[in-house]
Amino acid sequence: MRTSIPSPPAQWAQFQVGPLTIHAYALCIIAGIIAATLILGRRLKRRGIEPGFAIDIALWSVPLGIVCARFYHVFTHVGDYFAPGDNLWNVFAIWDGGNALYGSLIGGTVGIAIACRRARVRFWSVADALAPALLVAQSLGRLGNYFNHELFGLPTTLPWGLEIEATNSKFPPGLPAGTLFQPLFLYEIVWNLLGFAVILWAERRFALQWGKVLALYLIWYGAGRSYLESIRIDPSSIGFLGIPANVWASLAAVALGIVLFLVQTRRHPGAEPSAFTAASRVALPAGGSGEPLSRREPHGETTDAGEPAGRASRP
Repeated sequence: MRTSIPSPPAQWAQFQVGPLTIHAYALCIIAGIIAATLILGRRLKRRGIEPGFAIDIALWSVPLGIVCARFYHVFTHVGDYFAPGDNLWNVFAIWDGGNALYGSLIGGTVGIAIACRRARVRFWSVADALAPALLVAQSLGRLGNYFNHELFGLPTTLPWGLEIEATNSKFPPGLPAGTLFQPLFLYEIVWNLLGFAVILWAERRFALQWGKVLALYLIWYGAGRSYLESIRIDPSSIGFLGIPANVWASLAAVALGIVLFLVQTRRHPGAEPSAFTAASRVALPAGGSGEPLSRREPHGETTDAGEPAGRASRP
């Protein structure tokens, strides 16, 4: 008897609550945002930052991340939205799927930078605190692809092959009904959760700071995503040299991560002096977990290296 992973019933993708249509894809993304915010708050506290600052970050980064994720997808799939007869309002239909992770990273980074500047918190401290949490959020978000019957790879006879109905618009033409496919969404979930554990271990083992945790995230995620996108056969955008745009973006993420790690290692061989660039409203008071506020320079004084003076915070 052949085993496989069945796709969920199509009606599970959305359901009605009064006049509202609730999409499983959106619920998965929301679950990921909540999980990342909770993890971020805990990790910020270890750096002497009020855990509630995680909500401030989310209020800036999530909206910008969603907008950029959608427009990144649309402009890498122009033929799906701007062909003759297409409904231009579909550009904004994020509930139908099509929210690119790399676009969300761009928008989210801008949001984080704004929140950090307003609160006088060091960007690299927050980026390092958030990086592992992103992998958990992305794992939960990938469940949305399962409910949408998408993100699958080459045909397979493996016992965990994914069932995709032949009537699905994403089903590759020319293949017989009943063909099983590699469940790329599941592979990415496993890869992300493994990366979460590996990055946390590396951070503690080597006391990584100054954006080097973020660098490891970019390398880990980009490496896994580049391979998965290379065996993906449901519709995806084709980029330069016939290589999918997401593969190029993943390779760029790996390259950026390597450069960031090397540059920051060379520029900042020591520990961060603190998580703050000046006196901050989100600093934990003396006696809280993390570095006491009284140990930080209130006026943003700098060392010879051009960084704010203060004592090194715990990794």
